[in-house]
Amino acid sequence: MRRPDDTGARARTAWGLTAPALILMVLILLVPVTVAAILSFTDYALGNDSFAWVGWDNYQRLFTRSSYEKMFLATFTYVITVVPLSVGLGLGAALLIQSLGRIGDLYKTIYFLPVMATLLAMAIAWEFMLHPTIGMVNRTLALACGGWAEALPFFARGCAEGFPLWLGERETALWVVCFIGIWQGFGFNMVLYLAGLTGVHRELYHAAEMDGAKSAWERFRLVTWPALGPTTVFVVTISCIRAFQVFDTIEAFWPQGGGPGKSAYVMMFAIFEKGVQQNLIGIGSAITVLFLVFVMFLTLIQRWLVERKVHYG
Repeated sequence: MRRPDDTGARARTAWGLTAPALILMVLILLVPVTVAAILSFTDYALGNDSFAWVGWDNYQRLFTRSSYEKMFLATFTYVITVVPLSVGLGLGAALLIQSLGRIGDLYKTIYFLPVMATLLAMAIAWEFMLHPTIGMVNRTLALACGGWAEALPFFARGCAEGFPLWLGERETALWVVCFIGIWQGFGFNMVLYLAGLTGVHRELYHAAEMDGAKSAWERFRLVTWPALGPTTVFVVTISCIRAFQVFDTIEAFWPQGGGPGKSAYVMMFAIFEKGVQQNLIGIGSAITVLFLVFVMFLTLIQRWLVERKVHYG
């Protein structure tokens, strides 16, 4: 027979065991976010003896000045471009590798190499490849002038006037960063989708085939895609968060400016520039708070939209 104080003792034991984790979570997560939220309403800078309470002035600056408008435009352009393409390519690569059998391990290694490599080192390598005169990209395009100039206007213009300074022009700088983000991220999504494909039961394909799903597209649409619902929720959420956190590539390409004309001036670089380089802790904290709000809002929207049609098998 259980004694009356057993329940209370177990509750105290449970709180005692979880207390270290709870305290660590509060110290590492909640306290910094709270401090950043408070500092975003001030003009605080490191080294100053005092600071003034400025209210919503920092947030007003973010939504009224042109440099911060470019920040929002560059950030959301990057996210909207990189997330769907990296997710789609990751799913396509996973399906391709699954269909290849043992030889698929070779492609799995090739596609996953950018994930294992240090992004800063890869950014430096891309910087050399995109060099306007000695870079491999422009030299390869120049070799193609003879056969492709008449077929594609881009090559005709590039062969006549010279190919773009990929990292030195406003029109191309952000798209180069987007391309590198897709190249570096889809291998990670591929691995996640490969893990999700292992949970799709073969019996579902046999049942769908008996019901008339003969083509590969019908089997994918009726079986594979619904069964990958939970994986897709996770992949899209993680990809979106990773896209918002882009920083290494931009800092390696343009350490002082965020791209030509601030065309690649994303939120993480703005936080680094204002909070670290310029010691404007107040405005840097305001950008940080907005960054956290955007990530949380998009995560909640994605979960609500996707999980409505998620199939948990």
